[in-house]
Amino acid sequence: MAKRRLTIQQTRRIADRQRRTAQAADGGDAQGREGVVIVRYGKHAAVLPPDFAPEDTPQRCHIRATSDDVVTGDRVIWHPGSPSGVVTARLERSSVIQRPDGSGRLRPVAANIDRIAIVIAPQPEPHPNLIDRYLVAAEHEGIQPLLILNKVDMLAAGAPLDTLLDSYHQLGYDILRVSALSGAGAEDLRTYFARHTTVLVGQSGVGKSSLVNLLYPDAGVRVGELSAHIAKGRHTTTAACLYRLPDGGYLVDSPGIREFSLGHLHNRAIAEGFVEFQPWIGGCRFRDCDHLDEPGCAIRTAVDSGSISAHRYASYRLIIGAAAGL
Repeated sequence: MAKRRLTIQQTRRIADRQRRTAQAADGGDAQGREGVVIVRYGKHAAVLPPDFAPEDTPQRCHIRATSDDVVTGDRVIWHPGSPSGVVTARLERSSVIQRPDGSGRLRPVAANIDRIAIVIAPQPEPHPNLIDRYLVAAEHEGIQPLLILNKVDMLAAGAPLDTLLDSYHQLGYDILRVSALSGAGAEDLRTYFARHTTVLVGQSGVGKSSLVNLLYPDAGVRVGELSAHIAKGRHTTTAACLYRLPDGGYLVDSPGIREFSLGHLHNRAIAEGFVEFQPWIGGCRFRDCDHLDEPGCAIRTAVDSGSISAHRYASYRLIIGAAAGL
């Protein structure tokens, strides 16, 4: 059966109702409690208090139709009940990660993330264009990226990967070098993650799961517990799951948000995702310049003068081409 579409008036009434519920919660409404969504399975979610401990047991909640867009990481208002509670409203988000569904429509996947950790390794060989795609996505979502080099024990001194990482460091990006296998750099990683809510992204084989286990050894057990408690044993591998790390901070892990599509972005948004382009955006002869082959392009002038890396500009052209289906 096709999902019923809401009219504009119905959508507005739902939004007004959610705002009133959120305002009531801010005023101390005893009938509603604030919580955070740990994981969502279908029409149900696991909800815990915002300051939950890693070992706390979540409350299984039915998601009311007026709050159907809640995702992992959302702050919500929920009401206790038996056998399950009810999520009645979603509070305002500080950020949201989206990806296209099977129909090409953008759907939220995780909310209130403040760091995207891009994991690379000597093997498999990193692709700078893929790294740039992640960086553009992070910039568009307003989320600070971090580059993590895993498997540092496999890296020879003076390797080309050092040069690549140095180029991103010069652009102002934070970089951590770690080994999930040996534990090298683990304390730096824990200290950094303790201050943020982070989502891991990266190629298959770079060691994302190993990093999750390094930071939260019981992660696999926790996923099984949540699946049994919320989804009655049904395991959904694409469900984003929020963990509170033992040393502080929160981690979102999900295969469903390890890849980002940029097809929904306009060319200007992609250009703005290259941080070194930003001082020159708006300085072209034509206001709608795509920075490709137009005359009087300030970006291409900066590339010719060496102010912008030719490699990064080539990566930009590849992303533009891919977004256009070329």
